[in-house]
Amino acid sequence: MNPNLSDRPRLVATDLDGTLLRPDGTVGERTVAAIATCEAAGSVLVLATGRPPRWTDSIGDLLNHQGLAVCANGALVYDLARREVVSSHTMVQPDAASIINTLRRGWPDVVFAVETVDHLGLEAGWQLNWEPPAGTRFGDALDLIETPVLKLLAKLDAGPMEPTLARIAAELDGLAEVTWSGAKNLLEMSAPGVSKGVALAELALSLGIQAVDAIAFGDMPNDLDMLRWAGRGLAMANAHPVVRAAADEIIGSNEDEGVAAYLETRFG
Repeated sequence: MNPNLSDRPRLVATDLDGTLLRPDGTVGERTVAAIATCEAAGSVLVLATGRPPRWTDSIGDLLNHQGLAVCANGALVYDLARREVVSSHTMVQPDAASIINTLRRGWPDVVFAVETVDHLGLEAGWQLNWEPPAGTRFGDALDLIETPVLKLLAKLDAGPMEPTLARIAAELDGLAEVTWSGAKNLLEMSAPGVSKGVALAELALSLGIQAVDAIAFGDMPNDLDMLRWAGRGLAMANAHPVVRAAADEIIGSNEDEGVAAYLETRFG
């Protein structure tokens, strides 16, 4: 444990899926209570997720949390109370086109989705098991990136994800931050320099909070930068091996409400 980390951290950042949420996507009562105690003590709670705002609002409501959320893997900071975007970092359109063309050359069957500030874009081959949100646009990825892009998502049949991620990250060096949040064969790409950790560092600076006074919870590679930035990075028991290896401490699983159990030790 970092000896300079205060007993009660000033900032608490947590991933959602696989971390704060139970395996079925619900929020436990123990978690709601622990979050309330954390905020009542004066700590700033930040939800840090790969989700866009439209899929984060409902979680904020369930948690009775109306503060800030870092969405789309750090590409956007969102005010849950006002339902407003505070800041965003989008891709340069020529870079987005280069990413699409590069992946199509290496993986001809790749299918793209495009997240923008205000809508989702999907290629025709993107198979859904849920109803697309209102305003979803359909078309070729090169047409969908005419609106500034927060995040590109690529579905590709490439075997084990870890070596594929490493290969693509090398090919897209300087064009994108490439990560993976757990969905099978799904890579996520943001503008260079965009990550949950960078977004949290900028947010903390604006609040006058140092990294040493922050803790962060996560479970997948898209959480690594956040866990490394925080004074104490905490991996769930169910986390990916690379995340567990990078964390300062491994806590209980999301099924056992491990975040709540840890917060109880700090704010109880």
